[in-house]
Amino acid sequence: MLCEVLNTDMTPHESNTRAALAEVAGRYAAQESIFGIEQEYTFFDGTRPLGFPVNGFPAPQGGYYCGVGIDEIHGRPIVEAHLENCLKAGLGISGINAEVMPGQWEFQVGPLAPLEVSDQLWVARWLLYRTAEDFNVSATLDPKPVKGDWNGAGAHTNFSTKAMREGYAAIITACEALGEGSKPLDHVKNYGAGIDERLTGLHETAPWDEYSYGVSDRGASVRIPWQVEQDQKGYIEDRRPNANVDPYVVTRLIVDTCCEALEKAGQV
Repeated sequence: MLCEVLNTDMTPHESNTRAALAEVAGRYAAQESIFGIEQEYTFFDGTRPLGFPVNGFPAPQGGYYCGVGIDEIHGRPIVEAHLENCLKAGLGISGINAEVMPGQWEFQVGPLAPLEVSDQLWVARWLLYRTAEDFNVSATLDPKPVKGDWNGAGAHTNFSTKAMREGYAAIITACEALGEGSKPLDHVKNYGAGIDERLTGLHETAPWDEYSYGVSDRGASVRIPWQVEQDQKGYIEDRRPNANVDPYVVTRLIVDTCCEALEKAGQV
């Protein structure tokens, strides 16, 4: 059971970020926002990532991503048990994959409306931690669990509105809106703790203090998938959110920024 936190007078508690999302999502409900969030995370065996040797480091990253074989993949039984638990709970989990660093994985929730995707991601995170317990392993949403030449962990946030799913002009409007004025820093500072450790401009990230968007560009702040440009409609991927981001906050910020811009442009 997932519950909102309220004060004794039944008003939202100051920590209740869901209530703020509900207000914004309701205001722009006619635009039919949809999200898909890619939740990366890392398994730890004691003080080291699952699959890391007791002394030193494993081979450099490269073959681990979507890999197969016990020499490269660590924790698959936990991942599949978590997937099964999410499906049994009725969550809209749409995929799993091994990530770039050993012991690092990802699951995706969505496509769903803002409140639904946030609620379900929160429950899926709880199930991840609880499932890992049964295997004597811990899971972490630390955005940079291993310093150095290793990928961090993010929560890439895919977003579209009805207008974006029907035309490319609305996609460009949304990308431009995310880069206007103080918006980039307003978003980044709310995209999870330790954002500057992960968004360095390396390891498939853009620098935390620079905004960019591009087609099929994993080094941009916001990526327009190649197929979206070909089809001239679809969605965008904000690659900046950390693995530890509050889903109610990231969805609220994106809806507020993009839907306001689309409304002003008459692209609804």
